[in-house]
Amino acid sequence: MEIVKKIIDIALHLDRYLSAVIQQYGIWTYAILFAVIFIETGFVVMPFLPGDSLLFAAGTFAALKALKIGWLILGLSVAAILGDTVNYWIGHRIGPKVFCKDDARFFKKEYLDRTHAFYEKHGGKTIIIARFVPIIRSFAPFVAGVGRMSYGRFLAFNVIGGISWVLLLTGAGYFFGTIPFVKENYSVAVLAIIAISTVPIAVEYLRHRKGKRPAPPSCPDSVPHN
Repeated sequence: MEIVKKIIDIALHLDRYLSAVIQQYGIWTYAILFAVIFIETGFVVMPFLPGDSLLFAAGTFAALKALKIGWLILGLSVAAILGDTVNYWIGHRIGPKVFCKDDARFFKKEYLDRTHAFYEKHGGKTIIIARFVPIIRSFAPFVAGVGRMSYGRFLAFNVIGGISWVLLLTGAGYFFGTIPFVKENYSVAVLAIIAISTVPIAVEYLRHRKGKRPAPPSCPDSVPHN
């Protein structure tokens, strides 16, 4: 529980934590941000790391001239694209069986089912859309690999999604993060970002409650191939 509380505290107060990192590590901050985004998108067991809020915070510090917006967009776009690529190949190699163990701690079948519902609705565009949805973001490329989506097709969606995600979130921080109200209510701004990001999940949940959600995949090999 202490770890969870710490992660929540960091996410809600990234402005303070990132400020401390910049002061202590200087130019190495770019490498740290690269690593966090790469791990959050590249490893399906790490969906709890800050993604949207970190990009927003980084954009805010770029507006304050503590970081260079060009280097941020370039480096974090590469991190996001490489992360999804690694995630895809891990899913390609491991396969869906890991989700079908009753005692699985991280590979919960409910996550697979949720991501599968996204594929049913949006097809390959899920790779792009999922960039903006917590949890789904970490599982979409993994499931694409499990389902043997062609790598060329996946890569196209991956590049578009990765660049769009980084541009929009760092851009939002760059243009809005320095507004006095946002600076004074940073936690509220982060919660708003998280709330907006979870809207697609809420919609799918309501669809499921109404009985309109597509049937989830069966174990071990019924996963999307589009």
